[in-house]
Amino acid sequence: MKNMLVTLPMVLFLACEAQDINPPKPGTPSTNSDYESIGITGDKNDVTVPTEFGIALVGGSTDVDEALQWMIGKATGGDVVIIRASGSTGYNEYIYGLGPVNSVETLLIDSRAKAINENVGKRIREAEMLFIAGGDQANYVNFWKDTPVSEAIQYLIRVKKIPIGGTSAGCAVLSDVIFDALHDTVISPDALSNPYDSRVSLSKSFMSTPFLENTIADQHYSQREREGRHVTFMARMINDFGVTNPKGIGVDERTAVCVGQDGNAKVFGTNKAYFITTTTPPETCTANTPLTWDQGDHALQVYIFQGSSVGTPAFNLQAWPSQTPDEYWFVENGELKRTVN
Repeated sequence: MKNMLVTLPMVLFLACEAQDINPPKPGTPSTNSDYESIGITGDKNDVTVPTEFGIALVGGSTDVDEALQWMIGKATGGDVVIIRASGSTGYNEYIYGLGPVNSVETLLIDSRAKAINENVGKRIREAEMLFIAGGDQANYVNFWKDTPVSEAIQYLIRVKKIPIGGTSAGCAVLSDVIFDALHDTVISPDALSNPYDSRVSLSKSFMSTPFLENTIADQHYSQREREGRHVTFMARMINDFGVTNPKGIGVDERTAVCVGQDGNAKVFGTNKAYFITTTTPPETCTANTPLTWDQGDHALQVYIFQGSSVGTPAFNLQAWPSQTPDEYWFVENGELKRTVN
C-alpha cells in the first residue's frame, strides 16, 4: 500500500478465599474483616492446586469473557482474588460463572492502614488467580506500594507463578512504568503541548512483571484518543528513567492482551491492541515546550492487532518484531501524526 500521511486527533482482579468452617451460599458476604474481605462466592476453604503464569492486560469498559476464561484455565480450579480500592463485589458471581474455580473473593483495600495488615497480604498469597479491578491507579500506588499487598503480588508473580490481570486502572499498574495519575488524569493535547505538565506523572511500578520490562501500558485507548499522551509517556521514559528502548502497549476497550508463560501474546475481544516501540530519542522533550519526536517521520514503530474471540496471535514479547510495522507515528511541534504502510 502506498504510504499515506494521517493526522491523529488529539484529545486515558485479585481473588482469595476465606477460612470459615462452613462454606457460604454463593454471594454470601464474608463476616471476617481481618483481611478486608467484602464478599466471597464459592467455597471458603482454601485449596492448593498447580498454576501457570500469565498476564492479562484488559482495556476497560465491558469485560472480555474469553480473557478471563484464559486466566481461569491457568488457575486450574483454584481460588480467585479480586483486589480493588473502591467498588463492590460485582466480579464475584460473574467470574465464578465463567469456569471451574473454587471461589472468588473481593478484597477492598482502600487505605494504607488496610494494606499494611499482614492478614491482607497472607490472603492474597493464597490466590491461584489475581485480578485488579478498575478504579483510580493513584489510589493503588498510594495505598499499596511498599506494603504487604505489593509484596504478596510479587510473590504470586515470581514464586507461585499464577495468572494475574487487571482492567482499566488495574491494567495500568501491571506495566514496568505506570502513568500513576497522582495529579489527575491528562489528555493527549495537553501532554503533547507540554510533556512536563504536572499531570504527566510517571513512576516505577510496585511490582515487577516478566515480559513488561521497560514498558508502559495505557487503556480505553482509541476510544479516549490516548495515543498522544502514551507517546509522551514513552518520551519521558527516555528522559527521566534512562530507558533507551521504551515500549508501549495500548489496549482498546472490550479488548485484552494476554501473555503466556512463554511470552507469546494473544489479543482477545472486539477491538484492537497497539504495540509501540522505538530506538530513537525525541528531538525536543522539555517543560513548557511542545513535544517533537520526528526522526524522519519514523520515530515510533506501531504494530496493531485486531482482537477475536479465540485470541489473535500477536508476537513474543521477549523479542518484539523487526519487520515493517503497520504504522509509523511521529510528533511535530506537539502534533501526533502517523504514516500508514
